[in-house]
Amino acid sequence: ATAAGRAAAVQRARDGRALVVTPHAGEAARLAAGARIGAAEPCALAEGLSRAYGCVVVLKGPVTHIAAPGLPTLLMDQGTPALAKAGTGDVLAGAIGALLAQGLAPRDAAALGATLHALAGRAAAEKVGALSVTAVDVAESLPEAIRSLS
Repeated sequence: ATAAGRAAAVQRARDGRALVVTPHAGEAARLAAGARIGAAEPCALAEGLSRAYGCVVVLKGPVTHIAAPGLPTLLMDQGTPALAKAGTGDVLAGAIGALLAQGLAPRDAAALGATLHALAGRAAAEKVGALSVTAVDVAESLPEAIRSLS
């Protein structure tokens, strides 16, 4: 991330505006380098990014780490390798954005969005097979994931 990008993220936090980022490990490493964060362990990395950028970080991986400044880091381990496909992270970001638009607090939206995304990924894998899952399959499985929580 550039210094200007980091400054913009910090300014959003100062202005009280929500910012949730959803990097995978490679993207998180680039953000960390821009903020001079040396942590490699996922929990420490997510927490360091959250502090440095003043935002909620959803660090995607086998266990997803959800870090928010000043709050305990949440872990979500319900995902599936079927989600390791191009475009599925966009579905996650969209789910989180929709929850933010409905008034959920950023950390809550991130945690619920990550959980729904994982459940939708599992449902999609059951329908089409883990190797065949596409982002569209995950998006189309979100209603099923939502129903499964009620």
